Amino acid sequence: MSASTGNFSDLRARTLSGVAMAALGVAAVWAGGLVFALVVCALCGAMVWELTRMLDADAPFGKAEAAGFTAAVALLVFTLQLAGGWLLIAVAASVGLLAWRFPRDRAMAAGYLALILFAGVGLIALRGVHGWDWVLWLVLIVIGSDVAGYFAGRVLGGPKLWPRVSPKKTWSGTVAGWGAAVLIGLVFIPVLDAGAGLIVVSVLVAMAGQAGDIAESAIKRHAGVKDSSNLIPGHGGVMDRFDAMIAAALAVLVLNESGALALARGCAGAGC
Repeated sequence: MSASTGNFSDLRARTLSGVAMAALGVAAVWAGGLVFALVVCALCGAMVWELTRMLDADAPFGKAEAAGFTAAVALLVFTLQLAGGWLLIAVAASVGLLAWRFPRDRAMAAGYLALILFAGVGLIALRGVHGWDWVLWLVLIVIGSDVAGYFAGRVLGGPKLWPRVSPKKTWSGTVAGWGAAVLIGLVFIPVLDAGAGLIVVSVLVAMAGQAGDIAESAIKRHAGVKDSSNLIPGHGGVMDRFDAMIAAALAVLVLNESGALALARGCAGAGC
């Protein structure tokens, strides 16, 4: 395999950044409560900043920063003060107000703003309601499917998943990601005291994460940029690292609100 060196040339950077972010993530997840909420809201604010810079490149200095700060503060206040339908309504209103400030591409901006902010709600709710072990499951699903897809795509190659939007994604990598989700789901059944439905949920969450990766690629291609920002030295921006995570977190929020997550746990009712 003469191209193997080139195929894995970015592995060291991915590994180092992954370890650093994993350390911060583990500390925040373990702490829970306000610490975890602050970290999630800060990351969401950074992603809103990046999105604004990409889709409103001609904006005056301070507009993107104000959008990111507003999103982070609003998400923090709403998640601490509201619950249920009122929380979802308040976040939806924030999405509408933030999207309205874009001079163009408002529909695209609104869609990704909704993904970012509702994912933040989902992450905070998952940690607060279900506990740190469910957050660990979610993180490992996203990381595991990404790593499996990375290696399978470069070793096995094969047909591209969607070459016009994401040239590096292959069907072999995508299916390998699903396989990794199945294995992680199996491992976590006894850990989470869940039923076999967790395997199906794990695959759905992995699929959502893969879709999030493609969605961010589409936005970057539309904006004509390689990375969402340079916040992570030498390795792109926050959206580049958390695009799959926020989509997976949104999927978990939807599954939780629909009752599917409770079924995966093998229970039903308010106690679940």
